[in-house]
Amino acid sequence: MSAGARSDYVAVVIPARNEADRIQATVTAAAGIAGVALVVVVDDGSSDATAALAHRAGAVVTRHGRNRGKGAAMETGAEAVRVVDQREHRDRPRHLLFLDADLADTAAQAGPLIDPVLAGKADMTIAVFSATVKLGGHGLVVGLCGAGIHRATGWRPAQPLNGQRCLTRAAFEAARPLARGWGAETGLTIDLLRKGFRVTEVEAELAHRATGTGLRAQLHRAHQLTDVARALAVRR
Repeated sequence: MSAGARSDYVAVVIPARNEADRIQATVTAAAGIAGVALVVVVDDGSSDATAALAHRAGAVVTRHGRNRGKGAAMETGAEAVRVVDQREHRDRPRHLLFLDADLADTAAQAGPLIDPVLAGKADMTIAVFSATVKLGGHGLVVGLCGAGIHRATGWRPAQPLNGQRCLTRAAFEAARPLARGWGAETGLTIDLLRKGFRVTEVEAELAHRATGTGLRAQLHRAHQLTDVARALAVRR
């Protein structure tokens, strides 16, 4: 694909909640990725300045009045991209690159996720972080997710919960409705593989904040565990 063809053929969607400390850096870095000309931030019920700061950084911002969870934020973001595509009378819909809001400057390194999709070699790519962060107990959820995906599809991804993913619009639509909350990535992987879509992992030099071991982090992991278990249960 020529440089001109890839100049505006990808939209970044960033679900965000209370990420005022990192959202500007993430948006700015994502906007600089080759092939990206649209960054959409979905403020999922933040109580801080996430939305205002994302807008200041140049993102198209849409807001949920209350926290609806990651799956809903991903769908809202994809719908916002569709509306922009229609307004611009595009002949083909943009591919969707989902990134976490806390990647900060490292979001600039997400380009390798796009390449296999643009080349027609994959329908969805999943990032494998080349650097690791402290998990703080997160491994339990990862283990459950990875084992569940393997049972359902025969394939076990290295980082099954990784939210950094690029996929075609056709693949995204085939996976809707997404699983609830933090189960979105689990359901997305299983549903696409079962429907014959090509999914591959790509190493990328991305990094998000460490999850830690405090009460807030433990509650987050409990919610994540519940959502992943629910996504797996309905796909047995």
